[in-house]
Amino acid sequence: MKIASAAYPMDALDSWQAYADKIEAWVAEAAGQGANLLMFPEYAAMELAMLAGREVATDLEPSLRAVSDRMPEADALHSRLAGQYGVHILGGSAPVFDDALGSRPVNRAAFFGPGGGKGVVDKQIMTRWEREPMACVGGGPLKVFDTALGRVGVLICYDCEFPLLGRALQDVDILLVPSCTETLAGYWRVRIGAMARALEQQCVSAMSSLVGPADWCEVCDVNTGAGGIFGPPDRGFPPTGVLAEGVLDAPGWTVAQVDLEKIAQVRADGGVLNRTHWAEQAGRDGAPTVERLQ
Repeated sequence: MKIASAAYPMDALDSWQAYADKIEAWVAEAAGQGANLLMFPEYAAMELAMLAGREVATDLEPSLRAVSDRMPEADALHSRLAGQYGVHILGGSAPVFDDALGSRPVNRAAFFGPGGGKGVVDKQIMTRWEREPMACVGGGPLKVFDTALGRVGVLICYDCEFPLLGRALQDVDILLVPSCTETLAGYWRVRIGAMARALEQQCVSAMSSLVGPADWCEVCDVNTGAGGIFGPPDRGFPPTGVLAEGVLDAPGWTVAQVDLEKIAQVRADGGVLNRTHWAEQAGRDGAPTVERLQ
């Protein structure tokens, strides 16, 4: 199988058709490179805010609601393209107002299969900016998607910096990490998190990024990042753990071939067995004793 992770620029779109044409062009390009699993970044759906006009798009609260209102149409588009091109697609995440979860939005990404299946996953832990001024909240529980490509999990951006969330997804073969980071430091925090989770659970992780400016969008006006696909630096994988990495801030797809058998092999007989030995931390992870040295 091949994974394609997007370094995706946001555009000031002036019509729904412009958005639909853009998404289809991106999907067609990745599918043309033989990709089976495509991932767009965190908050990529914010470009839908411009369809309500610049005044709405540049005002935080109205922009969140405008994007949330458009997500049923966006989901239908991604579902159609997944079927048309025979691929799995993780769509760009969006602020979604879900009455079942309260009055404030969650950060939600939808996952589409080529057979018409759809699942959603919400970000668990909010960044400081999402807490204030966005007042975004943690959503529904983590999920594992059982697909024809293997078991797939999603940790949205900041979530991948928390190892217990990665451990909750220990049975996935592929961990998707859609991200939106303003600075180079932010990009590297998420990348290090994605690589660490691949090391700990001996799986493949893939990171997508928003790139470039969008001065009309308060949620993501400046974006720094690149696509990347990582594995454990162990038998059957590159010694760096890097299967593929894009050029920083250069729009486009980063594509890598992934062999699920190698994931099973390294879990069973790797040079180290982090995933198997994880439980040995229990009882050793209490508060350390403090010894004074002169």
